[in-house]
Amino acid sequence: MSNLNQYHQPIAFHPGETLREKLEELNMTPREFAVRTGKPEKTVHAVLSGKSSITPEMAVLFEHVLSIPARMWLSLQSAFDEYEARSLRSRELQKSVEWAKNFPLSEMVKKEWLPACKTVHEKTEALCEFFGMSGEAAWTDYYLKQELKVAFRISLSHAKEPHAISAWLRQGELQAAELSARSYDESQFKQALVRARSIVARNPPDVLQQIQSICLEAGVVVVYTPCIKKAPVNGCARWINDTPLIQLSDRYKRNDVFWFTFFHEAGHILLHGKKDIFLEDGDYDGQDRKKEAEADRFAVKWTLTLEAEAELDRRTSATEPEIKQLARRFNTHPAFIVGRLWRDKKIPHTVGRKFITPIHLDAVQ
Repeated sequence: MSNLNQYHQPIAFHPGETLREKLEELNMTPREFAVRTGKPEKTVHAVLSGKSSITPEMAVLFEHVLSIPARMWLSLQSAFDEYEARSLRSRELQKSVEWAKNFPLSEMVKKEWLPACKTVHEKTEALCEFFGMSGEAAWTDYYLKQELKVAFRISLSHAKEPHAISAWLRQGELQAAELSARSYDESQFKQALVRARSIVARNPPDVLQQIQSICLEAGVVVVYTPCIKKAPVNGCARWINDTPLIQLSDRYKRNDVFWFTFFHEAGHILLHGKKDIFLEDGDYDGQDRKKEAEADRFAVKWTLTLEAEAELDRRTSATEPEIKQLARRFNTHPAFIVGRLWRDKKIPHTVGRKFITPIHLDAVQ
């Protein structure tokens, strides 16, 4: 449950206040109380002034002298300590308010990634809870400074919109945590891709559900996270502990883009290391660009066979009936034939547009 929905005591007094009232009631001086409890008088004055806490050992001694249960003294101390900690936390949160304003908060609320909040302070607290972080400094260390690079490598320091992208990534992690996958098995995942390949040509309405189920059996989690403004990402591949995660969006809402992205991210899982996070359309150095190219080639292989590529290379044009025939022949969707012919400028973009099928993933979260 969100901390925003829990009751927190608006104010709490140091137990020294209660001790002072009780001593006055008994007409007992701090010195006498110190003698009776066997504690130094300066310790008693420190408690009375709120400068020192009541320890469990002191609470038991107070119980014997004042006939007030030790658990009451400890409860008062605990309530005061929590109040002080929350007051400090509130002041610290205020320092992150401007940081929180960089996120598409309204859109995140609309998509139910965040609870509806009235004040900017509440929004900041909700954002921290969403990320599981204390505030701006922790977010910066995690997403920009690569403080956990020994576990995995991510840096959004060069991204145009690191705040929105980090929110999209985090939502994918939260979605993945709700799914239960078997232990990852590479050979089973390769078989899962064969099964997924058989679905490409059919492109059924429940395509995402089928892909999720097939991959979970192999220990790979696949989630759909809708795009948010300023985070135009097609997909992402990374490992959460020992579980691979493929996160897909609906950026173009096209079946050819969806399938290519899925196989592209699957390529990263099979070809590249556990410590890398591959964010499609990100800014990459030379080594990462090489890995992206490898993932692209992997995706091409799974959407168009080598035989199909050879056939398309030989062609100088194609009609729509021929495109359908080629798709049936190579057991793929016509959209991939069209996309390849468009790319090679062998047919105009007015030909084959009807084969680019819309894909709607909103029904599955």
